Amino acid sequence: MRRTRRHRRTFVVDESRAPDLQSTPSIDTSVSHSARIWDYWLGGKENYPVDRRLGDQIAEVLPDIVEQARADRRFLKRVVEYFIGQGIRQFLDIGTGLPTVDNTHEVAQRLAPESRIVYVDNDPLVLAHARALLTSTPEGRTAYLDADMYDPETILRGAHDTLDFSRPVAVTMLGVAWHITDDREALRIIGRLMDETAPGSHLAIAHPTIEVTGERMAEAIRQWNRFGKPPGIHRSPEQIEALFTGLELVEPGVVSCTRWRPEALPFGEPAESDQYCGVARKP
Repeated sequence: MRRTRRHRRTFVVDESRAPDLQSTPSIDTSVSHSARIWDYWLGGKENYPVDRRLGDQIAEVLPDIVEQARADRRFLKRVVEYFIGQGIRQFLDIGTGLPTVDNTHEVAQRLAPESRIVYVDNDPLVLAHARALLTSTPEGRTAYLDADMYDPETILRGAHDTLDFSRPVAVTMLGVAWHITDDREALRIIGRLMDETAPGSHLAIAHPTIEVTGERMAEAIRQWNRFGKPPGIHRSPEQIEALFTGLELVEPGVVSCTRWRPEALPFGEPAESDQYCGVARKP
């Protein structure tokens, strides 16, 4: 998700209300963009030469970046399964990115068909592919909200059309909080979102660090900020933990995405990556 200073038309789309979702704002193919680069790393096809060039350039500096992207995606699946196990049936997915396999609604509704999901992003290409995010079981519901994550009030107003905030909601911010480069602004946004939710709601964040590869990851982020948008920063595990202020971290705390409740492996724990994550519960 990118920050924008101009007014954006923000609306909710869902399958029942908009069967003929049409065109979208123009897409700038001259500048690389976060959602499209991640799509490239994940093996998708919704990216342009400018995205592939920067993706390859970053991979030259940090060869395991593709595995980091995939580890983040596997974490999404595990954390949604965890939320379903906690009895949560409502999801607010901020920084949706481009549709791929095992999107939030697919994982959630596979286990609990009545689940409701609101996707939030403000990238024109993501909006163009929103139909892929709007399939739903008859018992559940999915919606797409074209909104800026710097504007939590608009996100919450739109999400109220689909979600019942008197009941627990799982808020996910995977691979997007690093674009909020000011700590106070990050706390303001996250705090406002969680203030609206009921006790028992959860927050999941995935965020880059330099804990594992050090200067290589730092240089990869510098390359990103020089040639791509939106800009981002790395944070330490302690700084990531601070983003959960007022919430109760669940075990194992803030750790590498590969080490957050991983599937059982025959050869010990999976290797760590610089993509760290955490999950916390609202008391």
